[in-house]
Amino acid sequence: MSALPIPQLAYRPMRATDIPAVARLEKDLYAFPWSAGNFRDSVNAGYDCWAVCHGETLIGYAVLMIALDEAHLLNIAVAPDWQRQGIGRAFLDHMIGVARRAACGIVYLEVRPSNITARHLYRTLGFQQIAIRPNYYPATSGREDALFLGLTL
Repeated sequence: MSALPIPQLAYRPMRATDIPAVARLEKDLYAFPWSAGNFRDSVNAGYDCWAVCHGETLIGYAVLMIALDEAHLLNIAVAPDWQRQGIGRAFLDHMIGVARRAACGIVYLEVRPSNITARHLYRTLGFQQIAIRPNYYPATSGREDALFLGLTL
């Protein structure tokens, strides 16, 4: 399934100069955000770090780690004002394409069971649950499990 293109959106590799904006957006989106250092380490490690922009404005980001013939989507997000417009679906489709072009046979990711919107998106793109990672995510009271999903390419 291919997402429809969204006018004036561009996907490009994340730059070191994007990290402050990415970290601010991450902090606005999540109670337990990645730090700027986490994003910097991902860029420096050579992970496939991408930005989605509307004009010059960064409105989303993703981090994909590729090892041999497997890809692991470590992080993907779209700014709140840009959600529910098909941008997340199109961006995820782009990241799946990055994995395909790298000759990956599968894309893995984790998602919180409480993140119903993301779970629905992943399901509609063909991701299937492989396992549960107990106590994976920090939560306001204790820890939350992660659903471990995979998409065979």
